[in-house]
Amino acid sequence: MAAKQHPPLMKKHSQTDLVSRLKSRKILGVGGEDDDGEIHRSKISQVLGNEIKFAMREPLGLRLWQLVSAVMFSVVAIMALIFPDRLYDAVFDEGGSGSKISVRLYGGALLSLSLIMWNALYTAEKVVIRWTLLTEACYFAVQLIVTSITLFEVGALAWGASLLLFSRGLFIIISVYYYYQVGLKPKKV
Repeated sequence: MAAKQHPPLMKKHSQTDLVSRLKSRKILGVGGEDDDGEIHRSKISQVLGNEIKFAMREPLGLRLWQLVSAVMFSVVAIMALIFPDRLYDAVFDEGGSGSKISVRLYGGALLSLSLIMWNALYTAEKVVIRWTLLTEACYFAVQLIVTSITLFEVGALAWGASLLLFSRGLFIIISVYYYYQVGLKPKKV
């Protein structure tokens, strides 16, 4: 009796077999629409979900505040670089006691900060936005303290300086408010 030989086994290439691939995707549950109407290309994207669901909810007016800050920093920086005497006179109502080089260095530092503000305007990362807001608040606090001490030493409170002090106090409050609002955990629905 001769032993019956079986035909050689053929390997099936599931990558090239479209019917097999379709069956695999159907078993995995990918490729079709889910209950939300989303079409997932892989099981990983189906499990993790759409990135829009994880997007940060921005507090109302945050982007507008970032734009105002970036423009304000840029304008004051350019003014300090080009017209240092006028900027000093606008704050202290007296001429000559501040040197042009120190006001121009201040303008250069502000220009650097304004570049950070402009870049933060276009990011969606929570950490970058929070650090930028904290930087703003620290800058405004330092400016408020330094201007107050200088005005106390001079002994005169100019109208421009009092407006500057009030605005810096207001800007500190706004920046700290948005800093804490961005840092809040999202509410579960």
